[in-house]
Amino acid sequence: MELDPKYDNYDYPTKAPVAKPGHPGHLTDAQQAQVHQLRMMLETEGYTKRLDTLTLLRFLRARKFDVNLSKKMFVDCEKWRKTILYAGQPLKLDGRTINLDEEISEWDKDGSFKKKISKYYPQYYHKTDKDGRPVYIEQLGKIDITAMKNEGLEYEHMLINLAVEYEKMADPRLPACSRKAGQLLETSCTIMDFNGVGFGNARQVFGYIQEASGMSQNYYPERLGRMYLINTNWLFTGVWRMIRPLLDPVTVEKIHVLGGNYQSELLGQIPAENLPKEFGGTCQCEGGCGLSNQGPWCDPEFAKPAWWEKRDDTIENKASEIGTGSGAAATGDVTVEGAEAKAPAPAAA
Repeated sequence: MELDPKYDNYDYPTKAPVAKPGHPGHLTDAQQAQVHQLRMMLETEGYTKRLDTLTLLRFLRARKFDVNLSKKMFVDCEKWRKTILYAGQPLKLDGRTINLDEEISEWDKDGSFKKKISKYYPQYYHKTDKDGRPVYIEQLGKIDITAMKNEGLEYEHMLINLAVEYEKMADPRLPACSRKAGQLLETSCTIMDFNGVGFGNARQVFGYIQEASGMSQNYYPERLGRMYLINTNWLFTGVWRMIRPLLDPVTVEKIHVLGGNYQSELLGQIPAENLPKEFGGTCQCEGGCGLSNQGPWCDPEFAKPAWWEKRDDTIENKASEIGTGSGAAATGDVTVEGAEAKAPAPAAA
């Protein structure tokens, strides 16, 4: 796979472990050319952030390597990052619109938001599965919108937090997991627990799922590795029957609806010592698994600062040079679109 030293500043493996068409390290000549074509089209329109090869490949795979559709998806994503939308309107928090690149490093710096929201909507990353991917857990049946509002937590806070967590999965979590595994990991293993979801809270639960799913599909393509839906009841089964035909078959293949007998299948994918005890594992983190944030991203041997933590690299616009290899490319400089002053360009997100 050809790497561009102008954008591909990776310090972790860049070859996918499984030889699937269109995945890093397993590209045809035509697919490699489509990466270059998409990058040049975006550069022509003034974009310079997130033009690294791994990011462009995710957008290309999401649109079956149709370059024009991939370009539209990328441009729509960049517009959304500058002004996050909710229900089609700019999302505002304390009267200000949200620019995601500016928000990441400032969001919940003291951890108080995480502690507060975990009481009414547990959602957290916790260790890794047997493939080395980060495990993400949501307990949807515990969502209590009324209690959150009483604590000053609005729907907008939830969506911003979700976007920031997606960003932190992309960097630093996935790079750290890739370093530990010795191979490129681009996806997560997700557990969505429906225990407690019923008629009383179904509307607020499924309303949030709809917003979250839209964010994932439109702005974070190709990030789902496996998803386990556990403790599902007849209500969800009816909804699933309606939405399943509307999903991409590739996505459907990754989703496992398990009901109440899920422990053996979860343990087939996640080591018992990495799975919280309440889901059939043996892990009991001090202070609770939901707040522990345990994983390679906290291990000094594998963790490195994320792009949004590094603000000192200057960027200069100059022609790209293409290199070949599966490891890190040399560092290059580019200009940030729409800015006269020099500023850092984020790595793959």
